[in-house]
Amino acid sequence: MTKKVLMLCGDFTEDYETMVPFQALSMLGYQVDAVCPDKKAGDTVATAVHDFLGEQTYTELRGHNFALTADFDAVDTADYVGLFITGGRAPEYIRLNERVLEITREFFADGKPVAAICHGPQVLAAAGVLEGYKATAYPAVGPDITLAGGTYVPVDVDQAVVDRNLVTAPAWPGDTAICREFAKLMGATFEV
Repeated sequence: MTKKVLMLCGDFTEDYETMVPFQALSMLGYQVDAVCPDKKAGDTVATAVHDFLGEQTYTELRGHNFALTADFDAVDTADYVGLFITGGRAPEYIRLNERVLEITREFFADGKPVAAICHGPQVLAAAGVLEGYKATAYPAVGPDITLAGGTYVPVDVDQAVVDRNLVTAPAWPGDTAICREFAKLMGATFEV
C-alpha cells in the first residue's frame, strides 16, 4: 500500500517550495495529494518565484501553473502519514480557512510528521500548534512563530530545523534538507 502525503498549497505558492517537494516525495514512492481550499483535482494554482535581486526583500515573479492532485473537500487526515505546507503567499490566505486549521491540528494531535517551509509556519501559528516547538521560517515569519508560543530558530537558508514531529526550513534553498528530514520522520532511510 502506497503511503500518502498531504500537501497544502494555494495560489501564489512559491514555485520551488511546491514543485520540488512534490517531485522529490513522489520519487521516493509517496503518493502526494496536493490540495487547495475551494479547488479539486485537476484544477491549478498559480505559483510565484521568489528571489533576491538587490531590494530589501524578495521579488515575486509569476511562476508555473501547478496541477492539484486531490479534492480539498475530500481530505481525511487518517489517510495520510504526513503533511507538507508549502510557502510563498498561499499560507497567508489559506490560514483563513477553518478546515485548513483543523487539518493541521489533526496531524499534530496524532503526532504525525509535519513539514512547513518559508511562509508555511503562518498556517501553524494560526492553527495554534507551535506552543513549545522550535521552528524556522522566512525571517519575516519569525515573529509569528514567537507570538504563537514557539521558539524561532534562525538558520542558514539551506538548512532545516527538526523538533519532534515538525520540520521547518527558511526557503527553497532548503528543499533538500526539509525533504530529507521529513522523509526520515515518515520512516524513510537513505543509503548512499
